Amino acid sequence: MKVLIVEDDFASRKFIMKFMEDYAVCDVTVDGMEAVDAYMMAKDDGEPYDLICLDVMMPVMDGYQVLKTIRDMETQEGVAEEDRVKIIMMTALNQEQHVKKAFDMGCTVYCAKPLDLDRVKMVMQKLGLLQ
Repeated sequence: MKVLIVEDDFASRKFIMKFMEDYAVCDVTVDGMEAVDAYMMAKDDGEPYDLICLDVMMPVMDGYQVLKTIRDMETQEGVAEEDRVKIIMMTALNQEQHVKKAFDMGCTVYCAKPLDLDRVKMVMQKLGLLQ
């Protein structure tokens, strides 16, 4: 499995990466623009991401903008719903309007921080990313 971790906070980034390294090859970006670039490069190289762990509050381009950009690209390319990259929003913004906005824009799963790693693992299993 190949995972892109998009997180501007060093401690959060390190925490998520330490957990994900047990299950996947991980790439890390620290802002939204880098995330979109990494997504496009991986796709162009024929090695697309299986999962993107995406923070919402980031500099340059926030997580909502990244989510919309990726989903728009997939739509333009005619990517079937079941073949789209899985995107887990991982954020401290857990108010209902933020959760609804993320799902309306196409996120796969929404996980509030602090992360419950057992729940994240269960979600990854349900998505078919883990056995």
